[in-house]
Amino acid sequence: MSFDAKSELLKALKGNANLVSICVGGFHNLKANDVTKFPRIVYAEIRNADEDFADNEAISAEVRFQISIFNTEENISSQTAIAKEVDKTMKSIGYTRYDSVDLYEEDTKVFHKAMRYQKIFR
Repeated sequence: MSFDAKSELLKALKGNANLVSICVGGFHNLKANDVTKFPRIVYAEIRNADEDFADNEAISAEVRFQISIFNTEENISSQTAIAKEVDKTMKSIGYTRYDSVDLYEEDTKVFHKAMRYQKIFR
């Protein structure tokens, strides 16, 4: 199967006006371009594999993403609102959340909420 899941995800994130207004640091794949702007979202595709087969052809694929929300002490109060908007957005395009964890990056003094989602494309 050939599907650009990253493009679908980015379009959905950018299409959420509430999320765009809160995340002044923007949306980035794998790493942020400007590491000084917070809050921001970094997304990474962590799985994209063919699943079901018929006549030796893949008929579905499982895709998983990690959506990471990064905040500093100055804007940590926005983390919950951002997480709710991310969750709403991901569910609107057919993903389900299977994990979420709050982290603190000691070296950079940045709060990191990692949320993991999966979807089966048919």
